[in-house]
Amino acid sequence: MFDGYDSCSEDTSSSSSSDESEEEVAPLPSSLPIIKNNGQVYTYPDGKSGMATCEMCGMVGVRDAFYSKTKRFCSVSCSRSYSSNSKKASILARLQGKPPTKKAKVLQKQPLVAKLAAYAQYQATLQNQAKTKAAVPVEGFSWGNYINSNSFTAAPVTCFKHAPMGTCWGDIAEGVRVEVPNTDSNLPTKVFWIAGIVKLAGYNALLRYEGFENDSSLDFWCNICGSDIHPVGWCATSGKPLVPPRTIQHKYTNWKTFLVKRLTGAKTLPPDFSQKVSESMQYPFKTSMRVEVVDKTHLCRTRVAVVESVIGGRLRLVYEESEDKTDDFWCHMYSPLIHHIGWSRSIGHRFKRSDITKKQDGHFDAPSHLFMKVKEVDAAGEWFKEGMKLEAIDPLNLSAICVATIRKVLADGYLMIGIDGSEAADGSDWFCYHATSPSIFPVGFCEINMIELTPPRGYAKLPFKWFDYLRETDSIAAPVKLFNKEVPNHGFHVGMKLEAVDLMEPRLVCVATVTRIIHRLLRIHFDGWEDEYDQWVDCESPDLYPVGWCQLTGYQLQPPAPQSSRDSQSSSSKQKKKAKSQQYKGHKKMTSLQLKEELLDGEEYSFLQGASDQESNGSASYYIKQEP
Repeated sequence: MFDGYDSCSEDTSSSSSSDESEEEVAPLPSSLPIIKNNGQVYTYPDGKSGMATCEMCGMVGVRDAFYSKTKRFCSVSCSRSYSSNSKKASILARLQGKPPTKKAKVLQKQPLVAKLAAYAQYQATLQNQAKTKAAVPVEGFSWGNYINSNSFTAAPVTCFKHAPMGTCWGDIAEGVRVEVPNTDSNLPTKVFWIAGIVKLAGYNALLRYEGFENDSSLDFWCNICGSDIHPVGWCATSGKPLVPPRTIQHKYTNWKTFLVKRLTGAKTLPPDFSQKVSESMQYPFKTSMRVEVVDKTHLCRTRVAVVESVIGGRLRLVYEESEDKTDDFWCHMYSPLIHHIGWSRSIGHRFKRSDITKKQDGHFDAPSHLFMKVKEVDAAGEWFKEGMKLEAIDPLNLSAICVATIRKVLADGYLMIGIDGSEAADGSDWFCYHATSPSIFPVGFCEINMIELTPPRGYAKLPFKWFDYLRETDSIAAPVKLFNKEVPNHGFHVGMKLEAVDLMEPRLVCVATVTRIIHRLLRIHFDGWEDEYDQWVDCESPDLYPVGWCQLTGYQLQPPAPQSSRDSQSSSSKQKKKAKSQQYKGHKKMTSLQLKEELLDGEEYSFLQGASDQESNGSASYYIKQEP
């Protein structure tokens, strides 16, 4: 049973013919491996070059004992059989884990010992990977059910270059075949079967067992990067049984013939897919590293913080002076808010000196090459000057793009920006943006792109007109040519689902939707919350992730707010509208934070954190012509 059914044990050489040779299989241009009817070379799961698999009979053994220079066959007879009329035999061997035949006596030197040792090492590797990929269940929420019941579409993994597999996802799409555990089995041992991807949503795939045709009764969702998902052929090389689901066992008498017909020419995962997933989840930042990070209580300065934990590339930073380690800040390792030690002094940025005179034992400065590099700029010619006006995303209210002013020009292209009408007297709420930042815009950006521009607090001359405001304040607009006008081919579309950080409470990663796209700027809506909590985020922000990222990395996902929470939002929104005329006294998003904290029902999470919009990737009509 574990090697297949009795009906599958006949001599496969008689079932193949010359008119079904490899040359008649139409090639499929793809970066993914194609399952061929003449087999393909598989290295043993431990990845060592010392093991090989016979392309004819599927025997696994020591590579040096194999026949021919290429070490593709276990014996002369296998080599000859392969070149004659048995080209389909190898795919059957890979699918069924066919035991060695009399042809393979040359391998009896100690192949079993080597095989068991390699397999033991492979199992240990899988267990280690499983620990790092432990799923974090969210009670009452399932991405699969959420997407299926509403016919949602998720942003593809390729949209997130900073996420695991973001740059090497390849052509994984509907129709790709994989080997997965067979849950429709009454056998006492774990068995596997082949399934095809029916729908893809980020890392999550809706799979259907091979043989079910149009029957979706046993379809299931899983994370394609999980430790139980393998390329076709893995079972044979690992000695695992392929057993059809119990529901369809009666459909075919010869499952071998069925699989050969169904799989020949189909795509599967690369043999090293699991290794690539593991490598893409290795992060250079380590605990106890020291960095400079923005002071969350005074945005105008930075402080020294220590990496307390790393989850999926997200860092929990504890400010160095926090004795009980509760004064922390969450951000991604590629965030523009963190820098190497000494960065503030090098560019002239304000910095809060620590009361700690020397490094604590075990703490060490993070190497400068680990941090995200900014583009070099030429400030020698025409450049930004203090007092110039522009438009900028308010870091204290990310749903708003506001009238802003350059308050100070720092070195290496960095600028200190203040929001007009909302600045503290001591400048403690100025914030630092690089000149190439996608969060600052020239005068007129909102008007040309039909975005509501937030005027200065208390400005009475409405509707706001830039021409009048520049004349009244005796100021000039920053030249358009100094701004970053690059728009990458990001791949996002309105309505796509994703997982996004609530940047006003950056320990939280929430279920979210792209609701507007303005060139490279995305409007992110948090499902279940009112629109006032939406945030403007750049398409390449490291705070956006594919569906399934939290499950893959072990991070806590915040599900959409329930109906009771929405009622609380409505009452809170009314209170906020009444308070709009009050004097500005601090962080404008505090009411939002307090509301979200209340809706968490007091639970503690130690590791938490439109209509005619332009979706083009060009920069045409990106800015309006400035009035004289």
